[in-house]
Amino acid sequence: MGCDKFVDILARETGGKSYKSERYCLDGDNRAGIDCGDNNVKVTYKSYGETVQHKSLVDLTKQSLAWSDKRQVLSYFLDGSRRTYKVDHIGYEKSGKRMCIYPIVAGQIGIGCLQRKERKMSTAGALVREIVLAVPETANKDEQKGFFGSITHKMNEKSDGGRFGLKMDAVLDYKVETDKGDDEYEKKAIAKIQDRMVAKEQEFVAELVKERRLNQDNYLVKDGSIEYQLDKDVKNDPKKLAAFKQNYNYVLGISKQFNPSIVQDINGKSNPGFIVNLQPGHRTPVAKYENTRFGDIAYAVWYVRIRDKKFTRSPFDGVLKIEKMLVTDKEMAEGMDSETVDMLTSFVIAERNPVCYGSDARWANHLYPMYLTEQFVKSHYIGIDSFLQLF
Repeated sequence: MGCDKFVDILARETGGKSYKSERYCLDGDNRAGIDCGDNNVKVTYKSYGETVQHKSLVDLTKQSLAWSDKRQVLSYFLDGSRRTYKVDHIGYEKSGKRMCIYPIVAGQIGIGCLQRKERKMSTAGALVREIVLAVPETANKDEQKGFFGSITHKMNEKSDGGRFGLKMDAVLDYKVETDKGDDEYEKKAIAKIQDRMVAKEQEFVAELVKERRLNQDNYLVKDGSIEYQLDKDVKNDPKKLAAFKQNYNYVLGISKQFNPSIVQDINGKSNPGFIVNLQPGHRTPVAKYENTRFGDIAYAVWYVRIRDKKFTRSPFDGVLKIEKMLVTDKEMAEGMDSETVDMLTSFVIAERNPVCYGSDARWANHLYPMYLTEQFVKSHYIGIDSFLQLF
C-alpha cells in the first residue's frame, strides 16, 4: 500500500515541480437569480415549437390542479453535479528554457437518479461517484497515447487513497495556450470536469433507455439544460446522432436558472420582459430553437411560472425553463403536440416545493422530487477537508 498524495505522484511521473500551493474549494454557494450563461453561444429562433400557434400566454392554473390528482408521468429525476478544488500548482519546463506554472484542479462528480412509483421514491440505478484530476496537456510532454490512463493507474497503485476505499477515476488534460493566466486555465480545467460529468449523465440516460424504463407514461426530468454540445463522432455520424436523439424522446430538461437576455418572444425578438410578466400557473408559447454547437438537433423551449413573484426576491425567481429535444420527423416539422405540452407543464407546476427548505435561496424554483434527488447526490460527497487530504 502506497502512502503518496495524488499530486506527488503526478509531479513525479510527469517530471514536473509541485509548488505545494494553497488548496481550496473553487465552487461558491448556491445562488438564486440570473445565470448569464455563455454570451458566445448563438441560439437561433426558428419557428413555433408546438402544433397550436398561441399568440399569448397559456393559463394552466385550473388544468394543473386537475392533473395534480391524477397519475403522474414524471417518474424519474436525474441530477448531475460536480465540485471542484484547486489542489496545487505544478511547473513544467517549456522548450528547456523557462518554467511554466499551471493550476491542478481536482473534482468530485456525482450522478444520481430517483424513481417515483406509487408515491414512493427510491433509487433508480447505482449512484455514480468519481474523483477526477484536470492537468495541463504539457504534462504529457512526449504526447504518448494512453499516457494519462497510465498515470491514473499509477495513482491508484501508489497513493494512500486506497486506505479509505477511494481511487482516482480519471486524469483529464486541458489545453494550454500562449499568454493565458491562472484564471483562464482554472476555467479550462473546470470545463473538462464539467464535460466528464455531462458524459456520465448521458450514459445514465442511455442505460435507462436500454432497460426500457422511459416511455410516454414514464418521463425523466433532468435537472438543468439538455442542450448538449456533441462530440464530433456523434455529430457527424447520422446513425449515432439518431440513437442519441432517441435516448431523449421522453426526457425534459428543467433549468432553475437561465440567461434572460436570450429569451425571445413569438416574433423572434429578444424580450426578457416576456417571462417577467408571467403569472403563476401560466406558460409561454413554445419556441423551436437550433444552436450552432449542436449539429442537426432542434429543441422546443418554453417557460412557466410556478411561484407568485410577490413571494420571491427577483422577478425571475419562480420561473423555470423547460426543454424537450425534438426527436421525430413529425415533431421537427410541426413541433410538439400542444396538448402534450400542457399536460407536461401541468405536472411540472404540481411538483413545486410546498415550503421553503432552510436557507436555500433557490427554493422558489425547486421541484420537490428534484430537491430530494439533489440532496441525495450531495449527501454522498466527501467533506472538503477530507477530500483535500488526498492531494
